[in-house]
Amino acid sequence: MPMQKTINIQFNSHFKEFNSCKKRYRIGRGSAGSGKSVNTAQDYIAKLSDMRYKGANLLCVRKIDVSNRNSTFAELKKAINETFGPYAKKFWYINESNMLLRSLVTGNEVIFRGVRHDGDREKLKSITFSHGKLTWVWIEEATELLESDVDIIDDRLRGILDNPNLYYQITMTFNPVSSTHFIKRKYFDITDPDVFTHHSTYKQNRFIDAAYDRRMERRKRDDPEGYKVYGLGEWGELEGLVFKNFVLEEFDYENMNFDTIGQGQDFGFNHANAILKGGMRDGDIYIFKELYVHEMDTDEIIKQANAENWDKRTEMACDSAEPDRIKQWRKAGYNVYGVQKANGSVKGQIDWLKQRRVFIHPDCIKLYTEMSQWKWKKDKTTNKYIDDPVPFFDDAIAALRYLTNRWRLLDITASERNNDTIEVLKKIGL
Repeated sequence: MPMQKTINIQFNSHFKEFNSCKKRYRIGRGSAGSGKSVNTAQDYIAKLSDMRYKGANLLCVRKIDVSNRNSTFAELKKAINETFGPYAKKFWYINESNMLLRSLVTGNEVIFRGVRHDGDREKLKSITFSHGKLTWVWIEEATELLESDVDIIDDRLRGILDNPNLYYQITMTFNPVSSTHFIKRKYFDITDPDVFTHHSTYKQNRFIDAAYDRRMERRKRDDPEGYKVYGLGEWGELEGLVFKNFVLEEFDYENMNFDTIGQGQDFGFNHANAILKGGMRDGDIYIFKELYVHEMDTDEIIKQANAENWDKRTEMACDSAEPDRIKQWRKAGYNVYGVQKANGSVKGQIDWLKQRRVFIHPDCIKLYTEMSQWKWKKDKTTNKYIDDPVPFFDDAIAALRYLTNRWRLLDITASERNNDTIEVLKKIGL
């Protein structure tokens, strides 16, 4: 006889329609702190534990496979423990090393995958389960994915389902970025009977704490434009963006002959510590490697950089205001140096970058997200944008500025040399 237990789950009432939706595409757009990911995890654990949904299996997807461990995998484990309490191990099997979850009541399973490269995408085509079929997909931070990534996943949901209670569904949860993103065009800008869209903010999360609410109010006061995206979950508009000359695009960086290659790092702890690697070719900039972490000390970040085989020989430009951290990286064998900050240097770096095309590889999604949202400040009196960027959510951008700063200075020097040469030629009548 199967195990039975009455469970009581504290769902956020704002997600009631979201949780009951059976349409093929369930798209959850929300602000930071809206509770959309927590709710989605609770919803899946409740359904996968229910005999009415026997034969259902869930695939959780992030752009980079390992990102699941601290997001979807962690949220689902938390939902299991909060739902079943001390009986969790009697109802769910959790394989930590392989990131596999299995209901001991229904046999339904949860697996985790990425779509970082063609090898990852090919693996999606051969997913099988010991019982039932792949019925549900949860794409967390869906704006990280390319439209073609989603299409490959969508193609996997097909065939007759034996259990009449089952249905195929892709769920996406994300904080919105640019209004030009394909998710907006494909799911929000049309009316489709197979699409359900949902919007949530931290204000509708009954579990939010007072301190977080005050933090958001400070963001609203200091950066009202950014608050619309970060606090209200609205799509980022192009008006007021610092950069518009960038694109998210795959390119074969391993076989490209770059004119020069560099690395840049913006130190952080509470805000992100960001490291980028990129190259320049024919005046265009290509960024193809990224490390972006929070609340890790320097030793921990160096350990992760070593594990990810970051280049120790290529120069890494860092903030000169952090000499102790630079010293730690040097001791670890990295070729780091400090970027001296002069008056107007940030503006000069921005102006130089704006004159070039920036190609961002999908592995560097945090840089793409920041550039999609980074705006100029607005004058509160005139309500017009001023020539000063909002100093918020710009850690990867700072790493980009450091990375390219030496290229900028060499460019300026070359330009000055050319001007001097022209003046000499003029004087001798040539």
